[in-house]
Amino acid sequence: MTDPRALPEPSATTGTAAASVRLEDWSEGDSGLLRALNAPELMGHLGGPESEEQLVRRHRRYVDLSAAPTDAGRMFRVVLLPEERVAGSIGFWTSEWRGEPVYETGWAVLPGLQGRGVATLATRSVAERARAAGLHRHLFAFPSVANAASNAVCRKAGFELLGEEDLEYPPGRPMRCNAWRLDLGATGGR
Repeated sequence: MTDPRALPEPSATTGTAAASVRLEDWSEGDSGLLRALNAPELMGHLGGPESEEQLVRRHRRYVDLSAAPTDAGRMFRVVLLPEERVAGSIGFWTSEWRGEPVYETGWAVLPGLQGRGVATLATRSVAERARAAGLHRHLFAFPSVANAASNAVCRKAGFELLGEEDLEYPPGRPMRCNAWRLDLGATGGR
């Protein structure tokens, strides 16, 4: 398998979009980023900000995932280029959808850097990482139906909308979401 970290990064050059992004493996030093991403305006569609204890557990999961074999998934910090500014997080991990093992993805972009195409570029890049890992055929995203920005990212990144579903996220909190699927076996432009 190709090492996903060796893949070229997608880029955009139009409008106010970011020039490009680089994904860097999540590390012990990224706990501050996770705390910054725990802002109420970013966590509103996910049940609200997490407690300190929940953040510590999430950070440990992210570090452990990034230390696991490449095909299991990865968590990344998103670096905006050419500024070399940390802009958010994204990852992919093994999940299950209707009894089928799949990759799932999720992302967050810091306030002040949203609306520049960062999430779309990062999502395209993480899809390439998942494709190179090669364990599963599909990459899914499950944004809340009310989260217009994340649903737009899915559309712009080439995902197919399969419809609405009821999920629990976090566990115990019902959420109506859109199921978006990207076929990692497909080739061609977006």
